Amino acid sequence: QVQLVESGGGLVQAGGSLTLTCAASRSADSIKIVGWYRQAPGHQREQVATITNDGTPTYTDAVKGRFTISRNNAKNTVYLQMDSLKPEDSAVYSCNAHFLSGGKWHPYWGQGTQVTVSS
Repeated sequence: QVQLVESGGGLVQAGGSLTLTCAASRSADSIKIVGWYRQAPGHQREQVATITNDGTPTYTDAVKGRFTISRNNAKNTVYLQMDSLKPEDSAVYSCNAHFLSGGKWHPYWGQGTQVTVSS
């Protein structure tokens, strides 16, 4: 069974920090974590940060300089360090991955973790 376990969300004051963790239930041979997305009420889901297998990150402009994505390939886990949080960062953050089934790669989403930043 494919499973992405997300953790680390919560309530924090503006300027604070949180670290999100996304752990895959299988090795990277069959599931590859792509990165983090977020969706706030009334808004479309947006890409926050992605990371390649060799560790090359990309960030949406709104989080550049504040968020850092990293991965531990041995644990097939991806982290999102979020610093200098702003109220507009409040959203449900979801981990995105691709899993191998029937010889093809398919997208897969975690359940999401709530991040709330108070002003």
